[in-house]
Amino acid sequence: MTVDTKKETFLAVLLEAAPDAIVFADSTGIILEANMAAHRMFGYKNGALVGLSIDTLMPSAVADRHGGFVSRYLNEGTARIIGRGRDLIGARKNGSQFPLHLSVGHAQAEGQDYFVGIMHDLTGRRQVESALERSQRMEALGELTGGVAHDFNNLLTIITGNIELLAMDNATGHDGGMLADALEAAELGTSLTAQLLVFARRGVLIPQDIDVNEIAEDMAALLRRTLGARIVLTTRLADDPWIVQADPAQLQTALLNLAVNAKAAMPDGGAMMVETAKATIDDSYVAQEVGVVPGEYMRISVSDTGTGMPEAIKNRAFEPFFTTKPQGQGTGLGLSMLYGFARQSGGHATIYSEEGQGTTISIYLPRKIADGPGRADADEAVSDPPVRGNGQLVLVAEDNASVRRLSVTRIEALGYRTLEAKNADEALKILRTTPDVEILFTDIVMPGSMTGYELAQKTRRLCPHVKTLLTTAYAGRLLDTNGELQEGFQLLRKPYRQEELAAKLKALLAL
Repeated sequence: MTVDTKKETFLAVLLEAAPDAIVFADSTGIILEANMAAHRMFGYKNGALVGLSIDTLMPSAVADRHGGFVSRYLNEGTARIIGRGRDLIGARKNGSQFPLHLSVGHAQAEGQDYFVGIMHDLTGRRQVESALERSQRMEALGELTGGVAHDFNNLLTIITGNIELLAMDNATGHDGGMLADALEAAELGTSLTAQLLVFARRGVLIPQDIDVNEIAEDMAALLRRTLGARIVLTTRLADDPWIVQADPAQLQTALLNLAVNAKAAMPDGGAMMVETAKATIDDSYVAQEVGVVPGEYMRISVSDTGTGMPEAIKNRAFEPFFTTKPQGQGTGLGLSMLYGFARQSGGHATIYSEEGQGTTISIYLPRKIADGPGRADADEAVSDPPVRGNGQLVLVAEDNASVRRLSVTRIEALGYRTLEAKNADEALKILRTTPDVEILFTDIVMPGSMTGYELAQKTRRLCPHVKTLLTTAYAGRLLDTNGELQEGFQLLRKPYRQEELAAKLKALLAL
């Protein structure tokens, strides 16, 4: 091997092994070479970028000005990005946009100008930063709230004590009624500060070994007597639930608050479901959150078919005193108490909501780890390798590009082939032209003319040989009165483990 050949080989290996996208272009902006990472990042088949304009990888507003930037650099030496690097927005083939960091280098060879761009996808980093920001905000609010509640309790102790002493001296006096009212108000203040301390994770909890199914059933029986005829309440309980260690009174209070909020979101009536399920939080889920420990949890959820929450409200729903109710009709402490209780119990809480569709709020409580041989047996069961496919073709329909890429990777790792679609319309076109698709794996909530559920219904009519697996963090209106998914479709709830995905796909193929 000659020196030049060896250099070319090393350069080719370096280009393909690089985890970041690398693109070479000439002075006119035509792409001369691009590595596999660049093709994956922008959603092109390998080799498809060569010959395209570099402007193809930019939103139109930036692309329109890009040529002028290059000309000024070559003619005047004015550099905006070259040699510096900058965070920008990239444009994928499917039209979606994403944040990236771009570094550009310039070189000359044989009198020609060439540019190399190295790009790093910032989507994951932005998600982590957003989660960290939310976590830090909640931590700061917790510290502030806990300090205020502690000081307030000291003041209320003095007030309550003095009122009680005055009441004793005026047991038969005409001021007795006013003292009783003042004492009642002070006790209300004590109750409010107790709720604040729960949010701040300084509340007094009395953890016990509890079966969440029993609490869910008891609360459902109570709620059915109080919600009214216009709200249909169903339960969906896990088989053989894991035992958790938590304060049962706080869990009951949390479920009651969720039911009250759900009822308020359905002024004209609707459906509510209390659900328990086993859930395993793995590293892929933890990477998107802060302060969540991987492991096995029992998930207790309350879903409604109400008005749902816009993104701005959903992001603040767990904050203390934040409420959308009219003045005087709510303290804004119900969800903050739930959040604090879940975190103080070693778990966490989540909100999934779509405007006009409904809301699911879930509490995750960690499974109690049993001592002795039982734990070893559980570990052995969890470590069993997932069942694999045999090259069957799976169509993945998911509008979130990051989730879609992750789903494709997980399914291919199980021995399946994949196709992908960014919405239901695109998925339907693929199904009509690709008869060897065996499974449709689709998110329920997607933008466009069809939801994932409507796509599943059409697929059943047009391609009856295709099996459908739906996935979502929220099922809402799709659940029947028995808490089952309507029309018999299979459902995989997010977040899920690889073993659960593998089992669902294999079971579908066996139908």
